[in-house]
Amino acid sequence: MEPLHAPWRIEYILAPKPELDESLFTRIAQSNEDEANYVIAREQTCFALLNRYPYTGGHLMVVPYKQTRELEGLTDGELTGVMKLTCRCQQALAQVMKPDGFNIGINLGKCAGAGIVGHLHIHVVPRWNGDTNFMPVLTNTTVVPQALAELAAKLRSVLAQAAPQR
Repeated sequence: MEPLHAPWRIEYILAPKPELDESLFTRIAQSNEDEANYVIAREQTCFALLNRYPYTGGHLMVVPYKQTRELEGLTDGELTGVMKLTCRCQQALAQVMKPDGFNIGINLGKCAGAGIVGHLHIHVVPRWNGDTNFMPVLTNTTVVPQALAELAAKLRSVLAQAAPQR
């Protein structure tokens, strides 16, 4: 059997994960380094960024600026903003990557699979017919077909063209 190397994953696996008062998402929200953080859109109540350690190409997240663990921690306006940006991101991924479908979801709580428990976020994961194969099942490895920086630039461009008026 031939190994397939995914060296970008080891950085995350081995990185220390200290308990912090503010989440990774709060730090990214307050940063002005959008390209380095793969931020692809910013709205009034939320932002979107590519997952640095994706399970499939195009995996992105929509994150409210407000750090909260639960949906009820958001106002109606914040909930609306998050859902509208989720829709825009899905449309941009459809245009750029032409997937056959999507998984869109929220993991609330560690037992539900939340990697960043204290700051809810919506995952938008493009899917293709036949993309569930032996790699993740047998080797715990996924194949990401495009560099994150390249994909982020394409998505930024599409999202900027369809940006809502403020």
